[in-house]
Amino acid sequence: MRSRPRRVRAVRAGTAAATASALLALSACAGAGAIGSGGDTINVLMVNNPQMLELQKLTAKHFTKETGIKVKFTVLPENDVRDKISQDFANQAGQYDVATLSNYETPIYAKNGWLRSLTPYTRKDKGFDQQDILPPVRESLSGEDGQVYAEPFYGESSFLMYRKDVFEKEGLKMPQRPTWPQVAKLAAKVDGAERGMKGICLRGLPGWGELIAPLTTVVNTFGGTWFDKDWNARLNDPAFRKATKFYVDLVRKHGESGAAQSGYAECLNNMTQGKTAMWYDATAGAGSLESEKSKVKGKIGYVPAPVVKTESSGWLYTWAWGIQKASRNPDKAWKFISWASGKEYEKLVGKEFGWANVPAGKRASTYELPEYKKAAGAFHEVTREAITNARPRDPGVQKRPTIGIQFVDIPEFSDLGTKVSHEISAAIAGRQSVDKALRKAQELAQEVSDEYEGRGR
Repeated sequence: MRSRPRRVRAVRAGTAAATASALLALSACAGAGAIGSGGDTINVLMVNNPQMLELQKLTAKHFTKETGIKVKFTVLPENDVRDKISQDFANQAGQYDVATLSNYETPIYAKNGWLRSLTPYTRKDKGFDQQDILPPVRESLSGEDGQVYAEPFYGESSFLMYRKDVFEKEGLKMPQRPTWPQVAKLAAKVDGAERGMKGICLRGLPGWGELIAPLTTVVNTFGGTWFDKDWNARLNDPAFRKATKFYVDLVRKHGESGAAQSGYAECLNNMTQGKTAMWYDATAGAGSLESEKSKVKGKIGYVPAPVVKTESSGWLYTWAWGIQKASRNPDKAWKFISWASGKEYEKLVGKEFGWANVPAGKRASTYELPEYKKAAGAFHEVTREAITNARPRDPGVQKRPTIGIQFVDIPEFSDLGTKVSHEISAAIAGRQSVDKALRKAQELAQEVSDEYEGRGR
């Protein structure tokens, strides 16, 4: 079960022991293992996104058959997998050799000495072609020492997906570069366009990687920020409040049923099943929408993330593979990563599951494959443009104290973001007002601000 993280005092960035304590507080319900894999078996802990589930199906038949290396997978929902990874890696328990990490955790874990550098492997493994990884993604998975600490399985930004056929039937036109006010008006018009169809799906599920990710991009483009350049907490500022009220009002009026418990997976299912006319979320979702088995294949249009005050507002994110430093099988773990993040794996997915399902957004060469360009023609250029145009160092209208578009790149944010998400999710559920939620959120952010205020990074 998911538990609400306990309240812990903010810790100073860069202090490994303190950071471990903060991360472990998120893992109260996760059981730690003491013994890792060994011999010809590696243990992989990963998120339950569709692309990962496809990889799980292909591993024994292809990777294990070719290498003799068996892979034992532990697959969990996003919030749960983050908790379990933070516990195992912070303790260096060694239960898992490889885990799916994002570009948020990777630099932090690397700084704390919890990850094995992959640079020696990439230098030897010429077939992997490290330079083919898109620069924004590659840089986001590197440490302060310039070493690579994770390899991307797929990269993503965010964009708006909509039902072209429904819009046409209703006589509506989606702007090529929509604003959020335009999206709100369109959501009202397509709400109920088909039986059981809602106007838009937006994440409301608590979690810094769930609700907070899309909400923060809305905050950025409305002119808000979590912290100003001097680390002052700004969650009670007018722009942050306006953006949050907009998001909450939109999902309450025209969003999916049970929005407070809907995350990426639930919105993907709603869009695939024809239960929503629009969806703002990760570009990675397009592959599932355009798969051969999708009920909405060919019916979806894709446009850049909506804006208000900024030129763009798409996030930058990657699910990537990292090797725990305590792994007993790092060489075998690298062979798995090299396969799962390699060029040939993408071709394998294209052959087995369809080219629209390829875990893209990470390699330049992917966008030159004729088969992929044909199958992903509806979304691949919009996706590539969104990733290329992402501005993690300058995502808003004011200077920021650190990098990050849909997150703040400090260890404390996983705890802070999750706590704040519970407050805002409660507002989406109608249990409290947005003003009350943000008053509580400001107090939580102020604890972090007190530790950082007045000093740069």
